[in-house]
Amino acid sequence: MKYFSLIWAQLFRSRTRTLFTLLSVVTAFLLFGMLDSVRVAFNTGGASVAGANRLIVASRLSITQSLPIRLESQIRQVEGVRDTTYGMWFGGIYQDPKNFFPNFSVAPNYFDIYSELEVPKDQIEAFRNTRTGAIVGESLAKQFGWKIGDTIPLQATIFPRGGSNDWPLQLVGTFRSKDRAVAGNEERQLMMNWKYFDESNDYIKNQVSWYTVTLDNPDHASRVAQAIDAISANSDHETKSQTESAFQQAFIKQFADIGMIVTSIMGAVFFTLLLLTGNTMAQAVRERVPELATLKTLGFQDGTVLMLVMIEAVLLVGLGGVIGLGLAALALPVMAPQTMGLLPPHVPAQTWAMGAVLIVVIGLVVGVLPALRAKRLKIVDALAGR
Repeated sequence: MKYFSLIWAQLFRSRTRTLFTLLSVVTAFLLFGMLDSVRVAFNTGGASVAGANRLIVASRLSITQSLPIRLESQIRQVEGVRDTTYGMWFGGIYQDPKNFFPNFSVAPNYFDIYSELEVPKDQIEAFRNTRTGAIVGESLAKQFGWKIGDTIPLQATIFPRGGSNDWPLQLVGTFRSKDRAVAGNEERQLMMNWKYFDESNDYIKNQVSWYTVTLDNPDHASRVAQAIDAISANSDHETKSQTESAFQQAFIKQFADIGMIVTSIMGAVFFTLLLLTGNTMAQAVRERVPELATLKTLGFQDGTVLMLVMIEAVLLVGLGGVIGLGLAALALPVMAPQTMGLLPPHVPAQTWAMGAVLIVVIGLVVGVLPALRAKRLKIVDALAGR
């Protein structure tokens, strides 16, 4: 573009103002890149079970609804199922409500299914043979200074035991994640024996929160999922089989509409950005009225002057937008492993495309009024005012 050097000079005529405006645009698109990536992941991630090696079977109505334990034997009989385990959410706290961490009761073969969690064999045997036994992640044990043989006085928030909220557990083992990238989250969990929970709690018997199913062939995931869900069809405990990522997303959606939250936040951010960049462009054109008149005196047509201002506005937003989205692309791979799969590991193509559209639209919107003013500028009036 033969006018690019002129546009660039106009853009950085007031460097301080331009840099502060660019910083605002970068921040806005950094937020957009990260938040919209989450929205896209929640709307599209885990939608299909094709190719999944491990399925989660939970209630079709809500993940807070439990399922009967008798389903385990029926699920095992489905062709294509290699193994299955189950768990029940407990929701206890340690000493203080602030000391919250995921804790649940699990089947004896839980660590056979979740082989990515490393536990010494003798500790697994101790867990299976100790009624009140518990296994915790290394990070959690280190945080509270727990050692093998310690008693963990867990306090129930949902399920009392014998009229009391006290659930003393004996620490019989610790586990660590093979994937050190997600160790910080996976190693902050506590597992207790499901049988102990089932026999001791006051309210619920022979119920589990979910089943985890491993498959003989990941290519048969869709067929197996349909067959499992057919077992409970038209019953009071209908199931929904889905991938682990989809299950995690459904868990979050029980508490908030991610799409609405993201849209609301970004709507406010971009509205503010429109006002800020619009003011920057208006002030920039107002300061350059004599210069624009000089350009027209030198033979620049009204349409050319309008184009120069419009391109300047789009360039201003475009520079900040590309930098912001680039920073989001760099940040997500670092942050995603710390969120147990809730954040995507990269900025999806849909977000990049939406970002490009927003750059152009915002640039045109903030540039149109200053550009029209520059186009309509009369040479005599501009120079006379100087």
